[in-house]
Amino acid sequence: MARLRLVPGTPDGVLAALAGVLDGSGTPFAPVPEDSVGAARVKEAAAPDQPLEDGCAVVLTTSGSSGEPKGVLLSREALIASATATHDRLGGPGQWLLPMKPYFVGGLQILTRSLVAGTTPVMLGDSLTESAAAMTGVRRYTAMVPTQLARYLETDLDALRSFDAIIIGGASTSEPLKVRAAEAGVTAIPAYGMTETGSGCVYAGVPLDGTSIELGDDQRILIKGSTLFSGYRLNPELTAEVLNDGWFRTQDRGELVDGRLRVIGRVDDVVISGGVNVTLTTVQARLLEHPQVKDAVVLGVPDAEWGSRVVAFVVGKPGLDEVRDWVSETLPRTWAPRDVVRLEALPMLASGKVDRQRLLEGVR
Repeated sequence: MARLRLVPGTPDGVLAALAGVLDGSGTPFAPVPEDSVGAARVKEAAAPDQPLEDGCAVVLTTSGSSGEPKGVLLSREALIASATATHDRLGGPGQWLLPMKPYFVGGLQILTRSLVAGTTPVMLGDSLTESAAAMTGVRRYTAMVPTQLARYLETDLDALRSFDAIIIGGASTSEPLKVRAAEAGVTAIPAYGMTETGSGCVYAGVPLDGTSIELGDDQRILIKGSTLFSGYRLNPELTAEVLNDGWFRTQDRGELVDGRLRVIGRVDDVVISGGVNVTLTTVQARLLEHPQVKDAVVLGVPDAEWGSRVVAFVVGKPGLDEVRDWVSETLPRTWAPRDVVRLEALPMLASGKVDRQRLLEGVR
């Protein structure tokens, strides 16, 4: 049985290892971040000294933004299926710019798409504008997280406009940010997916070719298709819990609006506070509509009195009273945050997701 190879999580290191597994000449690998903490997490989840499950080409470690990181097994077929379906949706193969870390699925799949398309990826340099200018492809694509899009809308607008499509993933894209991008003439396509689905598998609410979605219990999103992972590394129990008859049972809730998937939030984004069910993502979306709020996350914090205390972490000026009044204008007063923590910026993981664990550690 094959063993897993650890490779440097640099663009060149991952690109070379990917080329090998895609053409059949290489061996399965796990990309390792440069930082010591990230490297330790990957080595623990990937377990390179243990025999590797059949059919695996790459092991990616989830970000662990809301729990312990897991080793996700992705096959060569799943990687290629994701890249091919993406190109089909966007209008054909093209050249890709890599503005994110290649040891997470979003960055790795930019490199996969480049290899499948037979184009040379361009690595992000000192500025987006300079890097975009170096691209020569007839069709030009990139992918980034919402935080990057928001920043580049202010600093590199012409560069954003030069892309035929920009896939936005890694975290939910707020409605105000979608509107800003559209009004600026930027073709930003919100994507839904995760490491287990081989990156985004639903673009602008519509599944890619080869992907099917259903809504199960409590509006939980179920996904089936050719881009799905094979299982979790050395964890058959968890694999059996989330994969059943080809369907992947996600931790997200959604609804279908005019035939398009709208992600409501995670299953655990509903907390009971003072006997009232509060949907944290709905409160968060309302806060992001405030003209003086640049970014926000709303979390439930264990509390002896309330069961869960709703806390808003806000990048902006509004204080507690203003936040509570703003939320209460459109939502029940009982949903309004009981605490507000104002920050210069939200702490982020290397994957582009908010570091929820770090936020919670500061208020418990």
